[in-house]
Amino acid sequence: MFLETPKKKVTKGDKATFDFLTNLENFEQLMPDNIAKFEVLNSDRFLFGLKGMPEIVLERKSQTPNSQLVLGAASEKLPFTLTADITSVSDNESEVILSFSGEFNAMMAMMIKSPITNFMGTLADNLTKI
Repeated sequence: MFLETPKKKVTKGDKATFDFLTNLENFEQLMPDNIAKFEVLNSDRFLFGLKGMPEIVLERKSQTPNSQLVLGAASEKLPFTLTADITSVSDNESEVILSFSGEFNAMMAMMIKSPITNFMGTLADNLTKI
């Protein structure tokens, strides 16, 4: 399953946007209002839980300075990645596309598609406010 947000303009250059995203503590600012728990476990992992959903641990899988950050599920039960692709527009502006990729059976994909799409949309919208 592959989902992608529309491009979002961020009023920070690519380096500043990348630096913001690679500091995992900042993801708390991007989370939806219905967040029940957020905890940074170490410099490469954080845990979050939304009301009515199981807690998820995300860890840094890879990063390319100023252009990409890839986070993935720490659990092998639901293997997926969340990728932020950053493109420079000017010194004070960049664009970000968030994408979600995971291997799920058809039933699971049907159940999680809408919540994941909404979650990613909220992350992307909140990113425009940083």
